[in-house]
Amino acid sequence: MTDTYAHLVNQGLGRNVAKRLGLPQPAVLRRYRPGQPLITGPIVVQGNTPGADNLAAELLSWDLDVRRHAVPKEKLGAIIVVLDDVARPEDLGKPVLAAAASLRDLGPGGRIITVSRPASDAATPAQAAARQGVDGLLRSLAKELRAGATGNGLLLAPNVETTSPGALAAVRFFLSGRSAFVDGQFLTVSTAAGEPPRNVEKPLEGRIAVVTGAARGIGAAIARTLHRDGATMVLVDIPAAGDHLAEVANEVKGTALQLDITRDDAGQRILEHAVQRHGRLDIMVHNAGITRDKLLANMDESRWNSVIQVNIAAQLRINEALLASEHFRSSPRIVSVASTSGIAGNRGQTNYAASKGGVVGMVRATAPLIAAHGGSINAVAPGFIETEMTARIPFALREVGRRLNSLQQGGQPADVAETIAFLASDAAGGINGEVLRVCGQNLVGA
Repeated sequence: MTDTYAHLVNQGLGRNVAKRLGLPQPAVLRRYRPGQPLITGPIVVQGNTPGADNLAAELLSWDLDVRRHAVPKEKLGAIIVVLDDVARPEDLGKPVLAAAASLRDLGPGGRIITVSRPASDAATPAQAAARQGVDGLLRSLAKELRAGATGNGLLLAPNVETTSPGALAAVRFFLSGRSAFVDGQFLTVSTAAGEPPRNVEKPLEGRIAVVTGAARGIGAAIARTLHRDGATMVLVDIPAAGDHLAEVANEVKGTALQLDITRDDAGQRILEHAVQRHGRLDIMVHNAGITRDKLLANMDESRWNSVIQVNIAAQLRINEALLASEHFRSSPRIVSVASTSGIAGNRGQTNYAASKGGVVGMVRATAPLIAAHGGSINAVAPGFIETEMTARIPFALREVGRRLNSLQQGGQPADVAETIAFLASDAAGGINGEVLRVCGQNLVGA
């Protein structure tokens, strides 16, 4: 769906009127296109630790323009602040203020990335305070950025270095246009697992992927993105969506499986289809979902149960079948679509929020189970995304939903798909049990 307001305020007269009246001026975001540079402009790596030195050296090997000190008034593509060894809150000042001196030089669509460690792993209260301080400063800074720039943070577990595969994969993702609608978020790399991509343009080459709810909207966008990145696709949706499903399957040169995922044998049916055609299954994307909105006082059993069955109970049954199968053992990846409603709640969506909160709980509890097979499971939590569903929201509420984030606009289905493709990659193997919001730093919720 087109955001007419955003289009108008990015043109001459509309831009001037919006500026004069103090109206929101959402920028055109820098989104990924195959073949484009990872980032435009120099990258400044701030920090005086071995981790900062090693990360800067690695980025240089990517043929990027990397600086350890900014040149005044030079337009920058990104600023990376490495805070991996802060021991006290006082340690934050020097590197953070050094980065602050370059903020006005950050170009449109620029990136700010902090690299630190989780407060939960701190050895002392002072260290925990410093690490948690990074959380507050990054989320606040992300709300100050303009012109489509974003700020995100990377948290490295004790055994993870700044050049571990998962850390580098996350840095690449946050620098790129793939993360255009990810803002003000932290992502934890919990292990040193993962493999550097053999082909950065085709990171899913040779992988077999299943996407549920693939006939339209976000599901179709996921299918197209995974196919673009090299995956062989199996697309699943209900029989009523068969025509649309076949169209998307033909487009991505995949196969279609018409299936109600709430069937008790859905997991086995998916496995049989993938194994018969491709010999195995590598990536499972749980996208299928429904809404049946009502205030809880008006909620009936049918509305409640149908949402729970499709949105979470079906995923649990399918995952159980996958984890028990010898055909889901090649660095397996599961990515589920959650929602900001399951994190922050949403009026009239108690059933939907319960189901999506359930996805978050499932992902965290399943992480150690799939890690035993060398795999990972993560969730993506979209905020306001421009889909057929949001197009049916009344005009005033739709406009509020679009502007209620730091980027002042709705996301695109492709934004969700890009994040899923990243989490499904081999390089992201050290990221497990995480929930990454794709919401433009929605102002409601964490």
